[in-house]
Amino acid sequence: MTNKSGKDQDRSQRPDMEGNQGEGNRGAAKAYNDDTREFAQSGRVREQGEKARRDLEGPEGDELRKAEQEGKSHAKGEDPALRKR
Repeated sequence: MTNKSGKDQDRSQRPDMEGNQGEGNRGAAKAYNDDTREFAQSGRVREQGEKARRDLEGPEGDELRKAEQEGKSHAKGEDPALRKR
């Protein structure tokens, strides 16, 4: 993971990630939410979306789509909330 300064940060060194909390790990959920919020506010969302589009259209596109399908094959199903627009 990369922090605001652009330096890698080892999650195991974060106080909210210490110890085995088992299922429903609140420390991990908080870290994920904080990191997601930070990225969304970073102004890099469009840039990363464009990079993903270029990657899909490039030579590795087939491999990326195959990896996506592999990941989806392990899921229970798509979240119905994704279709509410």
